[in-house]
Amino acid sequence: MTTIEHRFVQTNGIRMHVAQQGSGPLVVLCHGFPESWYSWRHQLQALADAGYRVVAPDMRGYGQTDAPAEIAEYSMLHLVGDIVGLVAELGASHAVVVGHDWGAPVAWHCALLRPDLFRGVAALSVPYRARGPVPPTSVMPRDERMVFYQLYFQQPGVAEAELSADVRFTMRALLYSGSGDAPHPADIMMVPRDGGFLTRAATVTRLPDWLRDEDLDVYAAEFERTGFRGGLNWYRNIDRNWALLAAFSGAKITVPALFIGGDRDPVLASPAARHVVAHLADAVPQLRRAVMLEGCGHWTQQERAQQVNAELLEFLAAVHPTAVR
Repeated sequence: MTTIEHRFVQTNGIRMHVAQQGSGPLVVLCHGFPESWYSWRHQLQALADAGYRVVAPDMRGYGQTDAPAEIAEYSMLHLVGDIVGLVAELGASHAVVVGHDWGAPVAWHCALLRPDLFRGVAALSVPYRARGPVPPTSVMPRDERMVFYQLYFQQPGVAEAELSADVRFTMRALLYSGSGDAPHPADIMMVPRDGGFLTRAATVTRLPDWLRDEDLDVYAAEFERTGFRGGLNWYRNIDRNWALLAAFSGAKITVPALFIGGDRDPVLASPAARHVVAHLADAVPQLRRAVMLEGCGHWTQQERAQQVNAELLEFLAAVHPTAVR
């Protein structure tokens, strides 16, 4: 058993904090919103014990990693560049990249843009979506009463003020409402025009077994210090990403891939999302498995740590073997 080491690296013009454990072939774990390296706490030890060097960064704008002021510095090209630079700084010639939530599109695009560097990709919660014909925000759901949460996040300062008013309440509400333990997992996806993102969050009667008060302490302490602006700026680049990635329209992801989702994840609740998962191999021809975990919500690797670890280790053994088996 090895311990988690914390260090800083320079990559793509920013100072990035990473948690790392183990030695062997490199695996990079990319978190989503609103999280940190800590969301991979159950995977670091398991993968390190299996013979991998596992690195979980605080992504751009999060935790102890730099948070540039300009919204435009959170594009997908910046985010992929951060991981490419990280691999180089760690002295590795190749890696497998794993992502959850917003980290999943980063991982998918690492594989799409640099298949020479990333020999495999695993994504949790968010399947790969091919570039559409119009800017994504133009077709996001909205009506006279409600808007899709990603549209609510577009105006700088609005979501920051709401989420930062009581950070511990925010984290508790979001982690519970997006989980498989919440009674209505899809409600939080739409935001009332006369309310806020948290107004439809599920009432937390007790923490689920996978989430401890000590875990909330970690998340709350980080976001009380940093605020939420860095993570929200990822959403404010959705249409910019669409424009920047025009040259890759129709391109397929050619490296081996794994997808893991939860059947109670609000991200996967719509028929359109389920259709994307069902046809994922069309855009990802080397997809090895698409696994849906029963009763699991959005926080896949935290809610179902053992199952996720088992799936990752089986995938890694096939595409990224250690020297000794």
